Amino acid sequence: MTDSGMFGARGTGDTSGYGGLVRTAASTGSSERPFGGYFDDVADDLERAYPAFSQAIERIVVDRGELTLHVKREKLVEVAFVLRDSLKFEMCMGVSGIHYPENIGCELVAVYPLLSMTNNRRIRLEVCVSDSDSHIPSLVEVWAGNNWHERETFDMFGIIFDGHPGLTRILMPDDWQGHPQRKDYALGGIPVEYKGATTPPPNDRRSYK
Repeated sequence: MTDSGMFGARGTGDTSGYGGLVRTAASTGSSERPFGGYFDDVADDLERAYPAFSQAIERIVVDRGELTLHVKREKLVEVAFVLRDSLKFEMCMGVSGIHYPENIGCELVAVYPLLSMTNNRRIRLEVCVSDSDSHIPSLVEVWAGNNWHERETFDMFGIIFDGHPGLTRILMPDDWQGHPQRKDYALGGIPVEYKGATTPPPNDRRSYK
């Protein structure tokens, strides 16, 4: 463990800052049928409604009671429209970013939780891209509420949502360097003065030895 900060963890997967956690991230393959519950119906309905299903969906994973469709980014908008219009997933709860710096070629992941209010069903979409080509199509035209969520994910992780109507930072200043929720972003800060005393950035305050 180095003293680069908790989001600069190296090797162990520990982001607590204390170096006590050793966790190996496993790559989950496709789940086998039957998925259980309504998950089989969702997969079947999508395959019937979307002829390019096999070319668009990389894998389907059922884990911890959730169904996740891993979608190729070039097919994301098409799949989203089908899910909204044909399968009645009227609401996207936003988009969150994930950073896997050791997953070469798939370092950045966008996760979209979907809700069907008509059928009382929930699923997730995931799209992964490389750090060197971090472009994903915007879904604002499908679910307008994603506007601010895409801006936040861009701000915090550096994922670029092509076609977004105004992709600018939403939390950090426009001239801020870097994306603070990436794991390679050092935990730091701006020194704060208190009545003549100076408090150093967090990554200078404690030892990792």
